[in-house]
Amino acid sequence: MPFDPVAAAARFHAVIGDLDFEAIDDFFADDATYSSGKVGGLKGRADIMAAFRRYFAEYPDQVAEDSLIEQVSARAARAVWSLRATSATTGCPLVRQGEETITFNDQGKVTNVDVTDF
Repeated sequence: MPFDPVAAAARFHAVIGDLDFEAIDDFFADDATYSSGKVGGLKGRADIMAAFRRYFAEYPDQVAEDSLIEQVSARAARAVWSLRATSATTGCPLVRQGEETITFNDQGKVTNVDVTDF
């Protein structure tokens, strides 16, 4: 059965939504990269997971929704999303919309996430 990057991206977002850090960690390749205007560039699963843990400690109530996930290549999908969350520190709401391209390797592990906020 051929790899389906749309299904893989949907599963990836589902474990993030569940705050299942073990499953999130398992999605990333050891040498994965993650880039976003909000967090800059991260390299390696350990740095990416540390950033995820910091973010979700600050925004533990995040609710995200994909309005579109589409295949862009045999190993990549583009997701358009929106999210709402509340800062645990300030109580201020966070509302974001954007897109990300998620690239997977031959083992189905995430090798790159490139996030752009709208």
